[in-house]
Amino acid sequence: MNALLAYGRMIKFSHSIFAMPFALASALIASRTAPVGWQAWALVVTCMVAARSAAMGFNRLVDRHFDAANPRTASREIPTGAVSVSAARAFIGLSSLVFVAASFALHPLCGYLSPVALGVVLGYSYAKRFTSLVHLWLGVALGLAPVAAWMAVTGEVSVVALLLAGAVATWVSGFDILYSLQDEDFDRGRSLHSIPAALGRVGALWVSGGLHLGTVVLLAALPQLAPLGWPYWLGWAAITLVLAYEHYLVRPDDLSKIDKAFFDLNGYVSLLFFVAVALG
Repeated sequence: MNALLAYGRMIKFSHSIFAMPFALASALIASRTAPVGWQAWALVVTCMVAARSAAMGFNRLVDRHFDAANPRTASREIPTGAVSVSAARAFIGLSSLVFVAASFALHPLCGYLSPVALGVVLGYSYAKRFTSLVHLWLGVALGLAPVAAWMAVTGEVSVVALLLAGAVATWVSGFDILYSLQDEDFDRGRSLHSIPAALGRVGALWVSGGLHLGTVVLLAALPQLAPLGWPYWLGWAAITLVLAYEHYLVRPDDLSKIDKAFFDLNGYVSLLFFVAVALG
């Protein structure tokens, strides 16, 4: 049990809530034209959990030396020895195999493209070594979720799925910039790249705010392509307020509420979106 909990902490299993509701909402909208059985829903969830587990495990593995040197992350499972390097590699390999197998079970096209998706989500872990756009890379990686879910249901890609991908990408990139404010000095000292390290706190906050404005605009465009009822607009308004509050909490001279802004509020955003689409 202790080992299982250690793996769960290593990959931050609870953070699966960020992209999962967007994938499920995408499949729900797609089900208007293609029926979705319980097996498909289960496989979509399996793919999401497996891909994210592989990506997070890989991130912890390749960043273990940086994590050990950073006081904020030194207590993570690999630096402390709670999870060994060999065990982490086995976990990543198993998660990747589960993802590929579940992708083929969903739809042949998803299966054939699953190695490409893995390349994107695993490649993110190296991005901060050479580009300040690392946050956008993460956004694109999670933005694949609604596209993949749509493909799993219909066997094709639609404008709706791409719009959802854009909304997820801007949302995730924006809140990842906020979270990385904590490591601005460490990143500079280790020649790692990030928006805060490149632009400073004020510049990073402006970029994050612009990305979240893009999220709000893209979510407002969704009903124009996939008609949704008035409950969706209530959800959209709530999401807009939550994102605005997130930026109110994080200020250049006060980063004490980043955890609340990152973990709690963004969890509310994804859940609000799914509920709004389901009711709409």
